[in-house]
Amino acid sequence: MEFYQHGFKAMGTPCEIQLFATTQAKAKQVVDAAVADIQRLEARYSRYRSDSFLSAINRAAARGGSIEVDAETAGLLDYAMTCHQQSDGLFDITSGILRQAWRFDLGTLPDQETIQHLLAKIGWHKIRWQNPVLEFTVPGMEIDFGGIVKEYAVDRAAALCQSQGIRHGIVNLGGDIKIIGPRADGSPWRIGIRHPRQQDVLADTLLLHQGALASSGDYERCIIIGGSRYGHILNPKTGWPVKHLAAVSVASDFCVIAGSASTIAMLKEDQGPAWLESLGLPHYWFDVEGRTGGPLFSQCR
Repeated sequence: MEFYQHGFKAMGTPCEIQLFATTQAKAKQVVDAAVADIQRLEARYSRYRSDSFLSAINRAAARGGSIEVDAETAGLLDYAMTCHQQSDGLFDITSGILRQAWRFDLGTLPDQETIQHLLAKIGWHKIRWQNPVLEFTVPGMEIDFGGIVKEYAVDRAAALCQSQGIRHGIVNLGGDIKIIGPRADGSPWRIGIRHPRQQDVLADTLLLHQGALASSGDYERCIIIGGSRYGHILNPKTGWPVKHLAAVSVASDFCVIAGSASTIAMLKEDQGPAWLESLGLPHYWFDVEGRTGGPLFSQCR
């Protein structure tokens, strides 16, 4: 078996696919197809591209209108609705509009008046979703598939590799990971869990033969003002960053499930650890006081 490794950038983050194939040519062919699909999803659901389908949706949202969506987008919306229900309204794809107030590059806090203005445009309950029609009842709303699309792309890329006969490999999009299968010799992949407060330090290392892993934390984009850290994971009901957990990692069969579970746990704050336990998925958490938990992670070893 030939080992093949390809690094690239997509969805604003460093990415990598590693796999074993019968020949280098076969490996390259499979990886090229997987990367093309990841790029397709980025082009379709990027909020930064005016020609993306997400931008078309948000133009309809801006006027309080409606739009018909395709089957793939419908599936993402159905999943977002499920996450909203299971999180008691904390996982809300209409809350991305809060980034207009939270400019982490400026190093200042937004005023409460600005946040209140944006909160009036947030809420899944302000959307009417009846497949295939998505309707916005409040002008000026937006949706954002952050927290779903990248993880969905990981799962799709891994499935595409498997459909092409690959049995040993790993897809990693900025720390969102799906195992295609163990290494060619049957050994597991070693995956580091980043420490949320110590740069370039690993809090733990997992040995995975299969499954997926995703993490959420307050360290990716944040500002520190007056000794307080303000991260990018924002409560859609208050408009302010979560403050209890510093980082959560979750393992599951699918990356999209691991990703949404880690984000929901962050949003649930002090109730996050108990909620993670109730899921029965292997997990690991840090809180802002330095405490850690998640004994179920031993299942991954």
